[in-house]
Amino acid sequence: MDNRPIGVFDSGLGGLTTVKQLMSVMPNEDIVYFGDTGRVPYGNRSRETIIRYTRDDINFLLKHNIKMIIAACGTASSVALPYINDVGVRIIGVLEPACQAAVNRTRNGKIGVIGTAGTIKSDKYAQIISEIDPAAKVYSAACPMFVPIVENGYANTEVARIVARDYLTGLKNEGVDTLILGCTHYPLLEGVISDIMGDGVELISSGREAAESARKLMADEGLLTGSALEGRRQFFVSDSTESFAQLGGLFLGSEIELSVHQTMI
Repeated sequence: MDNRPIGVFDSGLGGLTTVKQLMSVMPNEDIVYFGDTGRVPYGNRSRETIIRYTRDDINFLLKHNIKMIIAACGTASSVALPYINDVGVRIIGVLEPACQAAVNRTRNGKIGVIGTAGTIKSDKYAQIISEIDPAAKVYSAACPMFVPIVENGYANTEVARIVARDYLTGLKNEGVDTLILGCTHYPLLEGVISDIMGDGVELISSGREAAESARKLMADEGLLTGSALEGRRQFFVSDSTESFAQLGGLFLGSEIELSVHQTMI
């Protein structure tokens, strides 16, 4: 048993969808979340900048005596983690769990991936899927407007539907039956995406699969908490705490009751 907290980071708010899933599958675990809201988005940055930002995020979490780190950011997971080695604790991203789930669930071998420009440009989802199943065909699409649409409160509007239809029509025409939501903001658009793709396409949430993967790894390695109490959640950001607290409820599905702290990294 290990009562240290789980560390989670993202470039902004989107990683809270992963926190929501962690709270669901491991309600007794303490969580420390860092959102780099002062430098969001990561998706259109250079590889060198994304790696530097990711190292900063990891180093901040390490100060909180965490037992595992989840990179709840598709861009950091795909672009930076391959270049970051021993940090003293296990660190997992959101790519491998989502890819494994997609390969397990596809029926026709055609898998779609949507993400930020940086995530799609890295081509890491396609590479990982190919390693798991060389016969699988992967079709990708960058959806750069999805993050600002979500963060500005337009997730369930006609604006979101118009933009999503433009992004997703090509994937739908390719006949994908499984679609990886390769950014943790995208679950807030699940309804719109599902309507456009149709009932025959299963959506894979990278945050949900990462949370399940973390639970299994921690159980196997004896890292689950021994506490029977509800876990404590701490939230840190590198910019305004007010806007984070206001929008955080959209991602967690409830108001953030604990205080949000601003920090320099």
